Amino acid sequence: MENINLESIDIHTLLPQQEPFVMVGRLTHYDDENVETTTTIAPDNIFVDNGEFSSAGMIENIAQTCAARIGFINKYILKKGVQIGVIGNVRKLKINGHPKAGSTITTHVQIIEELMGVTLAVATVSCNGTLMAQSQIKLAVKEDEK
Repeated sequence: MENINLESIDIHTLLPQQEPFVMVGRLTHYDDENVETTTTIAPDNIFVDNGEFSSAGMIENIAQTCAARIGFINKYILKKGVQIGVIGNVRKLKINGHPKAGSTITTHVQIIEELMGVTLAVATVSCNGTLMAQSQIKLAVKEDEK
């Protein structure tokens, strides 16, 4: 893999989602088993309620962090286009708090297993060093049309 400055990548080139449904800001780390993104929560984000980023927003942020990883692999390693994925399952979700609008969250996803287009991962969302959410997530990626 070529030497790529991850933070210079336009996140929109890695995701199938478009505004206003993009819930990740920048890809900050990638390796075979881990991916990390940072996101500043805009006050007008569709998942902000009463000045706080909702639980649903954090789940979508986790899913899109996984999608950014898949998009990075497709674009920079496999040299192919963005694939559509869906959340198959969220388990062991624990919400410890909700980040305030204007704050920056860091989302870390560790890949546990990948098989036949399905990825199982564990994820955390933190804000200023405080754990906000953690979960397991299973995602399915639609295979390319032949």
